[in-house]
Amino acid sequence: MPEATVSSVHGARGVRAEVLLVTGVVQGVGFRPHAHRLATSLGLAGTVANGPDGVEVFVQGDPAALDAFARGIVDRAPHAAVVDRLQRTSTETRSVTDFRVVESIASLDRGLSIGPDLATCDACLAELFDPNDRRYRYPFLNCTNCGPRYTIAVDLPYDRPNTTMASFEMCAECHDEYGDPSDRRFHAQPTACPDCGPTLAWHDQSASMDGVVGEDALQAAVAALREGRIVAVQGIGGFHLMVRADDTAAIGRLRERKKRGDKPFAVLFRNVDDVRERLGEGILQDVEAELLASPAAPIVLVRARRARGVSRAVAPASPDLGCFVASNPLHHLLLADLGRPVVATSGNRRDEPIAIGPEEARERLAGIADAFLVHDRPIVRPVDDSIVRVIAGRPTVLRRARGYAPLAFDWDALPETGVDLALGAHQKATVGLRVGQRVVLSPHIGDLESLPARAFHERAARDLQELVGRRAERVVCDRHPDYASTQLAERWVPSPIRVQHHAAHVWAAALEHDLDGPFFAAAWDGTGLGDDGTIWGGEFFARDGEVPRRVGSFEPFALPGGERAVREPWRAALGLLETAYAGDPPAALTKALRSYADEGPPNAYELVRGVVRAGAPMTSSVGRLFDAVAALLGVSGRVCFEAEAAQRLEAIAFEAGPAPPYPFTVQSADPSEPWRVPSRDWLEAMAEDLEAGSDASFIAARFHETLARVVTACAARAGEKSVVLTGGCFQNRVLLERAAELLREDGRRPLWPRRIPCGDGGVAVGQLVSAALDPTQYQS
Repeated sequence: MPEATVSSVHGARGVRAEVLLVTGVVQGVGFRPHAHRLATSLGLAGTVANGPDGVEVFVQGDPAALDAFARGIVDRAPHAAVVDRLQRTSTETRSVTDFRVVESIASLDRGLSIGPDLATCDACLAELFDPNDRRYRYPFLNCTNCGPRYTIAVDLPYDRPNTTMASFEMCAECHDEYGDPSDRRFHAQPTACPDCGPTLAWHDQSASMDGVVGEDALQAAVAALREGRIVAVQGIGGFHLMVRADDTAAIGRLRERKKRGDKPFAVLFRNVDDVRERLGEGILQDVEAELLASPAAPIVLVRARRARGVSRAVAPASPDLGCFVASNPLHHLLLADLGRPVVATSGNRRDEPIAIGPEEARERLAGIADAFLVHDRPIVRPVDDSIVRVIAGRPTVLRRARGYAPLAFDWDALPETGVDLALGAHQKATVGLRVGQRVVLSPHIGDLESLPARAFHERAARDLQELVGRRAERVVCDRHPDYASTQLAERWVPSPIRVQHHAAHVWAAALEHDLDGPFFAAAWDGTGLGDDGTIWGGEFFARDGEVPRRVGSFEPFALPGGERAVREPWRAALGLLETAYAGDPPAALTKALRSYADEGPPNAYELVRGVVRAGAPMTSSVGRLFDAVAALLGVSGRVCFEAEAAQRLEAIAFEAGPAPPYPFTVQSADPSEPWRVPSRDWLEAMAEDLEAGSDASFIAARFHETLARVVTACAARAGEKSVVLTGGCFQNRVLLERAAELLREDGRRPLWPRRIPCGDGGVAVGQLVSAALDPTQYQS
């Protein structure tokens, strides 16, 4: 838990009274019961309530006990809580003799203090499989330490009447537990049991199955999965589409119906021991195991190509296997009864948000799912699975959603006033809200390629303002006019604040690492509109004054076909060669490209060369460099999903191990202009490797080493000690780990986003910081 900021008070001897305001993630995580138990143990009287800004405590008693209470409220806080600040204020004593949980304090002006949805705790899991417990095999059991929060909250403060559990009246036994300070369900808002809570139901596309409920519905789903059918399962934040992970034919049907190509699926295992046993000895790192078993229970990308009982068809193009474990009682029951892991992918059509309600799922997932396991606890907002990768021994969040979101940051460098709404990027979109010095980031929304996705994005932006209780005074967006997020901003306000894409990446990292002084940054990704009208993506920034300024980039090259070149990397490769060699590249570099071109329309190779010469868009994107090199090596000329070529290149580079870098230079014709890293030097050496018959994996490893050394050389040129590595390209473990190692050897401090996604999922945060601190980013 981060160290909280504590402001203390000192009073006279004898009975003293204080009001404590605890801010952070402190609602829906058992904080009021924690305060009650602590105060009672210390002999203190008073009250605790959920308030507009967090948890508010009135407490009185012996001054030493008050000091112990203030320490314990932070140091012994529930494991799911995140205490940002504890403020203590002296007040008048009252006529109170005990300590009570009282009615919450409602307000239209409030911060976001609700916690995320949490995985089933060990105590609840023991009850779930205890035949003598009254909640035996009940798919909706929970307590103050686990269960749904954010996805069932209709309003704040987080109390049962403000959740979708309001319509489920507690039975006498549940009511007694809810009101008992010694019970772990004391003020657990989703408290329920088989007599008073939500119920499962089973629906089959092929026939009416209404009336199949409860345990019978669960067993129908288990039988369908055993038969190789695709089952849509309604969980805490929406639907998963599930098939047996060992059923290659069923996985193929799911791919075909979702139009997913070779994009990896994630595999849901029963528990960490199941993951470890199926992966084999020594594969799962301790930190990965801790992540899997944590209350967030994210998908963890584990370096493993095979697992017992898991078809290779799950992730044919990836060096990693996405593993996660059962995170709610329904998942635990399904996997225990099935006895094997399942593929569990988002319950949506391509480029659409996940379905959250039974009727919505039956309509939108028709033609994909064969059957549906649903329930009657309404979900307010969809939340997908989080994705985490361990890089350089540290967990790095790639997609922030279930278990981690919403996320709130407080940064003293921000102005104390103002309310800004940021609409994020076009891909991996999120939205953010700044209220003074607090920044709130929404869960992952997704790519804004479809009308349903854009409608969901707009709803999420409205929902965040409603949940926080503040209406935005300014709207912030990307500079790219074709982004759906930018177009939404333009519909909402006449003059939105437009922030350059890579500056937003840099500012987001600055906030996470509290970089209020000088630093150097590499912002590498696939696409972002630059100030000069070209497509940026291989940029270098330095902050030696108030704001980061762009000081360099990779040398721009032609990108024939724009977005088509993203789907067909051989086009990006040909644009790179035509730019670097002015139309006369070595034959060794064009061999694979001609083969890819021959798979398309007649004379495609020459047609694309003509597009370059006629004036194709220019880009400095490192993401497109990865695509180009993958095509040059014959690794990937056409892709089914973004970053597929880069993933394949990373996989073979990892297998090759350490390799020497290619030669490169950092050039600057004019000291006042940004310097450039040209491609010709390393392309020449790569051509020599290809002519000599070097293995593609060795060349890929040399390319990764070269990029890592470019970062180090440019950081040395800038002269800053703190070096930020951000943008989607730094999700690459081989690249990031080597760059960080080289920077440390050079006496510098490498920093990369770990809590805020380094890809476009973190852009909304950077937009908010830029709008607050950097007026040069949006002045026209």
